[in-house]
Amino acid sequence: MIKNKKVVLTALFIALGLTLPMITANVPIIGNMLLPMHFPIIICGLICGAGYGALAGVITPLLRSFIFGMPPLFPIATAMAFELAAYGAVAGLVYVVIQKSKGSVYPALIISMLSGRAVWGVVTFILFRMMGKTLTLQMFIAGAFTNAVPGIVGQLIIIPALMYYLAKHRAASVETI
Repeated sequence: MIKNKKVVLTALFIALGLTLPMITANVPIIGNMLLPMHFPIIICGLICGAGYGALAGVITPLLRSFIFGMPPLFPIATAMAFELAAYGAVAGLVYVVIQKSKGSVYPALIISMLSGRAVWGVVTFILFRMMGKTLTLQMFIAGAFTNAVPGIVGQLIIIPALMYYLAKHRAASVETI
């Protein structure tokens, strides 16, 4: 039964990752800043565990690209699949350790955010090289941090608040799901 709940929740998080970007679809620059696909993937990793978070992270940008044409499959959705898989996996792995020590969600969140951005940078660098382009350090910093500040701040506020609420109501533990 526990596995079935995780599968259903993972599907829900994928669905959220597909639909949340529609809120900002009319103004793409805002969507790029708010990172609407990142929220459900990180939460999936925290709630369902690393494997499910990674799976949701791989599937969501690729499926969204196939269904809606956004983000473009290559190189953006491809790089995002690796990035979001890292978010989901690292959030889930670190959170299990944190839960056992009764710590907060912040270390898991921050480590997953940094890991995902590093993975995005490496994959984007490789994909750009394949296309005969160059990813400069300035482009990486702008894409991974500077342009994403509103989404990063939102993640640091909303995700811990949500996890606190769910934990208080005994609904957000990898062991209880």
